[in-house]
Amino acid sequence: MITVDEVTFTYPGCASPALAQVSLTIEPADVTLLIGATGSGKSTLLRLLNGHAPHLTGGHLVGSVRVHGRDTRTHPPRDLADLIGVVPQDPRTCFVTDRLEDECAYAMEQQGIPPATMRRRVAEVLDLLSLTELRHRRLSTLSGGQRQRVAIAAALTSGPRILLLDEPTSALDPGAAEEVLAAIRRLTDDLGITVVIAEHRLERVLGYADAVIAVDSPHRLRAGPTAHVLADTDLVPPVVHLGRWAGWQPPPLTVREARRHAAGLAERLADSAPPAPTGAAGASGEAVTVDRVGVRYGTTTALRGVTLGIRPGEVVALMGRNGSGKTTLLSAVVGLRRPDEGTLSVAGLDPARLRGRALISRVGLVPQEPADLLIAGTVERECALSDVDAQRPPGHTRALLDSLTPGINPTSHPRDLSEGQRLCCALAVILAGDPAVILLDEPTRGLDYRAKARLVAILRRLAAENRAILLATHDVELAAEVATRLVILADGEVLADGPAADVLASSPMFAPQVAKVLAPLPWLTVTQVQMALDA
Repeated sequence: MITVDEVTFTYPGCASPALAQVSLTIEPADVTLLIGATGSGKSTLLRLLNGHAPHLTGGHLVGSVRVHGRDTRTHPPRDLADLIGVVPQDPRTCFVTDRLEDECAYAMEQQGIPPATMRRRVAEVLDLLSLTELRHRRLSTLSGGQRQRVAIAAALTSGPRILLLDEPTSALDPGAAEEVLAAIRRLTDDLGITVVIAEHRLERVLGYADAVIAVDSPHRLRAGPTAHVLADTDLVPPVVHLGRWAGWQPPPLTVREARRHAAGLAERLADSAPPAPTGAAGASGEAVTVDRVGVRYGTTTALRGVTLGIRPGEVVALMGRNGSGKTTLLSAVVGLRRPDEGTLSVAGLDPARLRGRALISRVGLVPQEPADLLIAGTVERECALSDVDAQRPPGHTRALLDSLTPGINPTSHPRDLSEGQRLCCALAVILAGDPAVILLDEPTRGLDYRAKARLVAILRRLAAENRAILLATHDVELAAEVATRLVILADGEVLADGPAADVLASSPMFAPQVAKVLAPLPWLTVTQVQMALDA
């Protein structure tokens, strides 16, 4: 059992606490879901549970956190390692080796587990998480989603009684996310492991949770059964939003529950058609041309014979399983990776041959980790450097940032910002160059539903300015909201390419929640349903 009793925690140098006077109890052998807005304190609560705060982060702790009778104030993380496995938001921060198999064995080596037991556990966990074929790969060659599964595997091999996961499905494709969550559920049911998951993509995890803890603010925390806690929050997945709007009682938590209520709504929509997507291509010619492009990393083929064109004003969502080649394609379009075969051009020019202002005025990439693009010690300095690089007057990038997300403290370090703020900061830096083509790699990682809605509005505005947008994402709900076209990659090849509504609605893996509820009708989002019936 985990108990948090009247805990207040303040990070070093902060005037106000990250969490204040919070108390809760987490029952053993439960899957407990931790929800809340970006920056509300979810990650801080996880750090308190495993002793990282205050032992590694520093700061001032009042109250007590007890894990199976051990007080984390007097037991640092090394004294809890036999009890707790941790998977952080960014898996790269926890890797200590460079090979997958070695990473999974490392924690067991530190605990002195016999080699025969280590080999058996590694084999079992790799099979559980569908990583067996990758066991000899270097971590640097894995995709973001594959690295996330490796981090989960490394946490599981040491046999913890408690597993803490921070955004465990954010970089996983829908199929891999279901596999991982089902495996976690089996660990709880069969082995009695206690699991605490902090997650924004509630549409993926609600069906696996026994209880929910909502962190509404540093001073307000609510815990209880899933339906009870969700009844008092607007941070809900589309299926709950649809149920509330349609007046279904109780509001469904899963697609299966929603289908039981959906017959009447489907009848009302049968003679209507979803509205045309906004941001459709409004100019002739192609902003990006990819012609039979192939890319290899040693003996591994990442892309083979990829052909597609993107016109100004299009929002193209690039989807596919982890390791299907999405990030490689973005890297090629932005000029970071020259194709081994075929040709690629942005506005008729080879991006790999462009440098400086000539490149950033044509194409810009917001990477999977936006912080990788931010190099200065403060937001103010970051904006100033961007103005110089883009040859803009002072204050230009800061004005762009304020238009995306106002109110960021200019003296804050970029890495101290919330996920949504970092994303907007990186996007402002890219937009300062006024590129005609904008690339985004997993832009909704770490974003709550409110922040995601703001991102959708930003992308629609950019498309209306006739910019071509290509975003690689596993977030099917984002694709349903904003994409005009969908491209699915599989093993480095284009598997499907067509209007987003057609491809999403016909795909059992990539269909959003509303499409699953109302199938075979072609509706993708709650907004579409509302607009049709209001009209």
